[in-house]
Amino acid sequence: MSDETPICSAKGCRAAAVWVLAWNNPKIHTPERRKTWLACEEHREHLSAFLGVRGFLKDVVPLSEWEAREGA
Repeated sequence: MSDETPICSAKGCRAAAVWVLAWNNPKIHTPERRKTWLACEEHREHLSAFLGVRGFLKDVVPLSEWEAREGA
């Protein structure tokens, strides 16, 4: 892991990420595969809705919790 602050995945946003949106596209990913987008507080709902409408969103987790899971 780098020392850089994770940044929100929303286009043009440079805010620090606080959330991880775990998703997959069932047409191209195996069911257990998880891709991630990062979101700041302002863009969490927008990015979640974008993925949710497509049926891609699997989980929304605080970044600190996601990092703890990945480090375990």
